[in-house]
Amino acid sequence: MDRRLTFYILMGMLLGVIVGQGLHMMVDAATIKADIAPWLKLLSDIFLNLIKLLVAPLVLSTIVVGIAHMGDSTALGRIGVRALAWFITASLISIGLGLIMVNLLKPGVGAPIPDVAAAAKAVGEVKHLNAPEFILSIFPKNAFDAMATNNILQILVFSIFAGVALSAIGEKGKPLVRGADALAEMMLQITGYVMRYAPIAVFGALANVVAASGLEILKTYLELLVEFYLSLALLWIILLGIGAIFLGKRIITLIRYIRQPMMIAFSTASSEAALPKMFEQLDRFGVPRRISGFMLPLGYSFNLDGSMMYMSFATIFIAQAYNIDLPVATQIMILLTLMISSKGIAAVPRASLVVITGTLAMFGLPVEGVAIILAIDQFLDMGRTATNVVGNAVATSVITKWEGMLEPEEGEFVEHPHAPAHTAADGRAGLELDPSNYN
Repeated sequence: MDRRLTFYILMGMLLGVIVGQGLHMMVDAATIKADIAPWLKLLSDIFLNLIKLLVAPLVLSTIVVGIAHMGDSTALGRIGVRALAWFITASLISIGLGLIMVNLLKPGVGAPIPDVAAAAKAVGEVKHLNAPEFILSIFPKNAFDAMATNNILQILVFSIFAGVALSAIGEKGKPLVRGADALAEMMLQITGYVMRYAPIAVFGALANVVAASGLEILKTYLELLVEFYLSLALLWIILLGIGAIFLGKRIITLIRYIRQPMMIAFSTASSEAALPKMFEQLDRFGVPRRISGFMLPLGYSFNLDGSMMYMSFATIFIAQAYNIDLPVATQIMILLTLMISSKGIAAVPRASLVVITGTLAMFGLPVEGVAIILAIDQFLDMGRTATNVVGNAVATSVITKWEGMLEPEEGEFVEHPHAPAHTAADGRAGLELDPSNYN
């Protein structure tokens, strides 16, 4: 089924480009916008709505079960510290590499300057949170509101409190833990049903974009696209190379397992769309659910490697387009600003553009320059979203290996020499193992 789904997703992507280009060539723009685009967009919007339906209960249940079965608060704290250390390092690598590549390649030199009024209308009102407002926004005042709005960061905070509390009260909390475990399994079963619709959604998403803009948009911005994707490729090499240091040859297996969530993220430009499938594939790779249930939601808020590279790349690109020479000290300040302001943005629509616009305004750069990249942001977003998936998969797998909790992938029955007898399914269902084995 997995290989067939991969094939169908690839076919959906190919047919979406072909049909979109055909419509662009044969039908006038007004007709496409009024009569055709809404139906194509509907195909992908249904899928994204179904995915958003899954996100809140899936994240809540997996984090609660993961923490409740962590064994002790020391293990949780150790994993959290190691995760944050990885996220900060990966963030610096991503943003730093983006700055280096955009300064070397200079894709913004000679870029077309858009109409200021049209740019302001396209970008809309930008709300850039200051540090106190951002910190306050992390803590939910209503857990149900956080879940209703799919605010991953707030759900994460509530779930950590709930998981730690259930672990502390012991036997009294077992019914709720079992209920959360059953909820997680139910949501993953629903995920399997939703994923069967993914090829149709992919077709609709790409056909809609190409029908509206045509392949000419790729030619117009070919230099920016090629150079940005080259930078992403270098970032992939670095992230996977670091992952290989910890995982060895299993890094190849990990790449094979995450290709489906990666393609879903790439074709829909939505991290949420890939999250449920990512849980399933990391289960198969051998990451216990109590680890992935904690790491993935945390990573989707703090470890957006592709988005952070894009933000540094795009900010300097806009300065180059307006022939503004930024000294190294200013670029370093921009790097640090992006490091802070990019955290917790995953739940915000077109979040990267919002952060870029706020950063431009903060440093006195032309905000209207965002409209230069707005026309092809969909194509840029596809690459950075897929990179976010790769970065979070590597981070989760490395931390699991670092903790000594990585199990054999499905289909292998190699027993850990120091672990008690158990099946891979036991570990992924959240059954508690001896914490001494994780040191």
